[in-house]
Amino acid sequence: MIPESASPRASRPARSLPPAELAAGALRTFFNIAAAWRLDAEQAMRLLGLSSRSTYFKWKKDPAGARLTPDTLERLSYVFGIYKALQILLPRADAADDWVHRPNDAPPFNGRPVLERMLGGQVADLYVVRQYLDAQRGWS
Repeated sequence: MIPESASPRASRPARSLPPAELAAGALRTFFNIAAAWRLDAEQAMRLLGLSSRSTYFKWKKDPAGARLTPDTLERLSYVFGIYKALQILLPRADAADDWVHRPNDAPPFNGRPVLERMLGGQVADLYVVRQYLDAQRGWS
């Protein structure tokens, strides 16, 4: 085991991305996931917590120009976690991407498609899906 003081990371200060770089990367990733999940603009806006179509399309055109709120960053974090968990649990990309559209009998979804729960509009809806998937992975 390498002592913490000998680790190359120990001597480097933590680096955080500038807000524009963070927004650009996060939104590009989100739009790729939205495409994989076959979301329309309204569904994608709902996941982001947006009500303004003009803001949504501006972000899509120029992700680096977006100013992301803590709420939006939290939503993005949950979406990324859901996507990653699905890729692990269902290694075939098409199965992982289709999962959100299929009805699910698990208690949080009550036989409805998972995407319906995710589109509930609250950050808590995304949290519930992420928590469910983490439990399926044995991370609860």
